[in-house]
Amino acid sequence: MTTAVYKTVEYKLQGLISSIETGDIGLPEIQRPFVWPKTKIRNLFDSMYRGYPVGYFLFWANPGGKETKQIGMDKKQQIPSRLIVDGQQRLTSLYAVMRGVPVLNKDFAQETVEIAFNPLEETFAVADATTKKNHAFIPNISQLWAEGVDSYSFITDFLAKLEVKQPLTEDEKKRIPAAIQKVYNLTHYSFTALEIAAEVDEVQVAEVFVRINSQGKASIRRILF
Repeated sequence: MTTAVYKTVEYKLQGLISSIETGDIGLPEIQRPFVWPKTKIRNLFDSMYRGYPVGYFLFWANPGGKETKQIGMDKKQQIPSRLIVDGQQRLTSLYAVMRGVPVLNKDFAQETVEIAFNPLEETFAVADATTKKNHAFIPNISQLWAEGVDSYSFITDFLAKLEVKQPLTEDEKKRIPAAIQKVYNLTHYSFTALEIAAEVDEVQVAEVFVRINSQGKASIRRILF
């Protein structure tokens, strides 16, 4: 009987974000930089909001002695026990938005990602001057998960400010809180991760990545290692 080189683990988004924050989840040293456009990040949140699948993650238990780097600009508390082989762009996007912190982009410059949300229309948008001036938008959903903020107070404050600008029907007064709470609850969104064992070497890890993604081995090895 063949022994699997991986195990399947289920994670809630909040747990993944916390693990990135402490440094328990990191990146191989030569992993490519953050390259996702903000429109793709907007689409990621929209898909999660609608309950659509957004892909698995592929982790590699840190075999020790391997050079690693972190997600985000803040100093981490520990050496990572898991390295991200596939899913870096999604996890970096989620971390940047939910923690409201800058990340390094492909030009190695700090970049802040702001995603706006219109709870009445249930639509996400890349934050810009228009969304910031439009009182129907939450200008930056990072505010929802900021330290010391609870969803009830946030919703109450948003509704009060919106009603000053425009009249709301009883139906709208129900739909807006429900939509905002749904965004807030994305912390409970479930992800599946395939975790490759620490004893599996780089060549095998690259082969696993290639077979899953059906891409050329040479280019994949340049990205990962």
